[in-house]
Amino acid sequence: MKKTTLADVAKSLNVSKTLVSLVLNGRGNEKGINKDTQQRVLERVKELNYKPNQFARGLRIGKSNTFGLVVADISNSFYARMCRSIEDHANKHGYNLIISSSDEDPEKESKLIQMLIDRQVDGLIISTTQKNNNDISLLKKNKFPFVLIDRHVPKVDSNYVIVDNKQGAKNVVEHLIKLGNKKIGHLTISPSHLSTIKDRTLGYKEALKENGIRTDNSLIKEISFDNIKEDVKREIKELMSPPQSINALFVANNNIAVACLECFQEMNIRIPQDVALVSFDDIDTFKLCYPPITAVAQPIEEMGKEAINMLINQIKNEDIGYQHLSLQTQLNIRRSCGSFIAEL
Repeated sequence: MKKTTLADVAKSLNVSKTLVSLVLNGRGNEKGINKDTQQRVLERVKELNYKPNQFARGLRIGKSNTFGLVVADISNSFYARMCRSIEDHANKHGYNLIISSSDEDPEKESKLIQMLIDRQVDGLIISTTQKNNNDISLLKKNKFPFVLIDRHVPKVDSNYVIVDNKQGAKNVVEHLIKLGNKKIGHLTISPSHLSTIKDRTLGYKEALKENGIRTDNSLIKEISFDNIKEDVKREIKELMSPPQSINALFVANNNIAVACLECFQEMNIRIPQDVALVSFDDIDTFKLCYPPITAVAQPIEEMGKEAINMLINQIKNEDIGYQHLSLQTQLNIRRSCGSFIAEL
């Protein structure tokens, strides 16, 4: 069936395409178009089932009512929930969302940003993985609306919504120490230049220092994003053997924690009898494990809501100035750290 066009609507009413377009864009009164004529146009559009070309309309008015979202790893439940929150809040404000995943690849992220700009998005929300910050600086220079989420770029002042990763990590490591653990290993993840990863490691180190425990760099291991399972297995074997012989382990995210659980099962390592385990990023699976896993929970729903609000504010008023928001995490204490207190 032939798709109805704007010209078809205009021809059926013996009026111009411009008149039909003005009515559909809500500018009939502004341009002095008769009320009856406006009503006839709207009724005929409905009769003919005319669907405007939103992309072409966006080009004409310079607005697509679409945002672009670039996250690091959409397969990670943390980012999946973040995408859901951002999409829900974008829809509430009349915006659609194009979601893409960089897979922690700076080059891919750069291409995705350009692709989304080419698609005429009105603004971007980015969980950046870049180190040189060129694309972020370019967006800022061109005054293109964007908000960084989860991660920020300290050297480039911009809008961002993050959590206090350092304090969240510090809280959970201090809890391990209070339970008598002194040799606490830490599994971080590449790329290590990311603000989230750096701050979590810093929180780990500060917790040790403030409790009189010297940081042993041999207990800090970096896991490759592209090789999590194999790297975790190798590093746990080393950390659990002399001279390291850790009695607790703090891991930087939920993907590493899940890999640890698989590894412990294969190696018959008991939690928390042989080693206490705590994680940054809480997921539903951690409540169902035996024992349930102590974890730092992030306010994902609030992060998505605030990022959308921040982006819309920037679009409405580009002179508003940059907004910086750091939200607090929550420590959910469960049995995997050797002691159980009802969830906070």
